[in-house]
Amino acid sequence: MNALSRALADLIAVFEKLGTPYAMMGGLAVRVYGIPRPTYDVDFTVAIARDRLPELYRELRALGYTIPEAYETGWVDSVAGMSVVKTRRYLEAHGVDVDLFLAESAFQQSLLGRRRCEQLDGMNVWLVSPEDLVLLKLVSHRPRDMSDIADVLFTQGRLDEAHLRRWAGELGVLDELDRVLAEQ
Repeated sequence: MNALSRALADLIAVFEKLGTPYAMMGGLAVRVYGIPRPTYDVDFTVAIARDRLPELYRELRALGYTIPEAYETGWVDSVAGMSVVKTRRYLEAHGVDVDLFLAESAFQQSLLGRRRCEQLDGMNVWLVSPEDLVLLKLVSHRPRDMSDIADVLFTQGRLDEAHLRRWAGELGVLDELDRVLAEQ
């Protein structure tokens, strides 16, 4: 089992122990829904209240993950308007970064309601839907994200366009969605 798979298994076990709904997203989800590409981190949306974060941190520390001191004091970062906490574990002589996006918005709550159980590296994993992966990639809008979107759209074929349009409008990325759909 490689370092990413070990980290994935660790995190799923912690989420299940804590009864915390989750959905994996990011590059590992692209491996399931699109054309696999190298990735070196693990990204999740998790439904955990901020007052339960210390409990999550204890569980992760027990497995060898490091929690930056700022998070221990209650600070929460923000990426693309979404709250996130980060952790890292050194496995097989290199670090595996983990981003845990807190499901605090209506979109993230919807995303968890649409998650799918898929097989990845021999494990059952809850993943964001392909539509929600596209939306998350549109929000991040890095060059790699745009390539991932094209791969997911090519591989998956027709997606739920009504869902895509509804949330793209809410997230302020409708024009960009129209552009990527027109290129398909």
